[in-house]
Amino acid sequence: MSKKILQGIKVLDLTNVLSGPFTTLHLALLGAEVLKVENPKDGDLARKLGIVPALNKQLMGTSFLAQNCNKQSITLNTKLPEGKELFKRLVKDADIVVENFRPGVMDRLGLGYKVLAELNPRLIYCAISGFGQTGPDALKPAYDQIIQGLSGEMAVNGDERLSPLRTGFPVCDTVGGLNAAFAVMAALFHRERTGQGQCIDVALLDSIMPLMGWVAANLLIGGEQPTLMGNDNFTAAPSGTFRTQDGHINIAANKQEQWEAVCDVLAVPELKTDPRFQERDTRKQNRRELTPLLEARLAQKTTGFWVRELNAKDVPSGEILGLEAALRQPQAEHRQVLQKVAVAGFGDIEVFGLTARFEKTPGAVETPPPTLGEHNAQVYGALGLSEAEQSDLKSRGVI
Repeated sequence: MSKKILQGIKVLDLTNVLSGPFTTLHLALLGAEVLKVENPKDGDLARKLGIVPALNKQLMGTSFLAQNCNKQSITLNTKLPEGKELFKRLVKDADIVVENFRPGVMDRLGLGYKVLAELNPRLIYCAISGFGQTGPDALKPAYDQIIQGLSGEMAVNGDERLSPLRTGFPVCDTVGGLNAAFAVMAALFHRERTGQGQCIDVALLDSIMPLMGWVAANLLIGGEQPTLMGNDNFTAAPSGTFRTQDGHINIAANKQEQWEAVCDVLAVPELKTDPRFQERDTRKQNRRELTPLLEARLAQKTTGFWVRELNAKDVPSGEILGLEAALRQPQAEHRQVLQKVAVAGFGDIEVFGLTARFEKTPGAVETPPPTLGEHNAQVYGALGLSEAEQSDLKSRGVI
């Protein structure tokens, strides 16, 4: 069996809901031993979030199942003195701690980075929060939608009829989680060189803004405010969504030769020399005149027909699939974007695996999301606690 990239790396995961669990999911898929440290009462809040009430009652909600494969779970009340001491024992041979509490929570618990680094100087400590650990907004509460609004991301979506417009999934949480995973990997590389651990401060607000790099550059460098363009792409024309006989098609003719190929495929060669559309920049300025001329031709055939014809001429184009169709399309199945894993008492579920393909160190979904405290006996036993001691700690709400 291939060795995993993060084989032998131990992660203490104190995170809840999405941004943090998405971070540690990627570490787990790369082979790290990820130990979810959850409160004894009901664990990660995501265990109760989802559209299947029966699963929520079992503390295995769909939101939890989506991003907690390959992890182990223990319960621990870090507010109690004995809980703090057990956590410190776990930290001594850990490589990484990831948390997404509001700034200051871990310090108030007596488990902040400075305390933990004294116990383990090689420790990499990643704190994920809405606004970061410092600054005028650091202590404000934040969910994904709040960050979408404050980042400017909602303001650049939609068109004159519908704006501001939220992205249809928690993009700030997931991007923040990826940013944190990237940062942890970089810190591990630094530690390999120097032997030094360090603290990482990841903010969701910071994480999402660079994704708007082109739009922001137009403002910061070119002085141009964002234009609400809906499904049109501001960088070129025709580049956006167009009506066909049976629905819609995405066409991205970003190069001059692609534009000319569109004219050929749609049998409108006269548009090539029309002064309104001949040059790239004038086409962009006159897209409102161009779109109906193209849609008049596109309406004569189906989306599937035009996708085949345009792609054959090297013009990027594609259907606009519903989520189920997107997940089941042959290319996604070929790439094994989804993987199956068996959940006890429920059966097989499909989850996303590692989407980077490593030649020598592939990652895979190997174990289902853990039940709450599933690995208590294994982990606490390895710390030297007897069954009687574990039972006593459980009765007193420590684990």
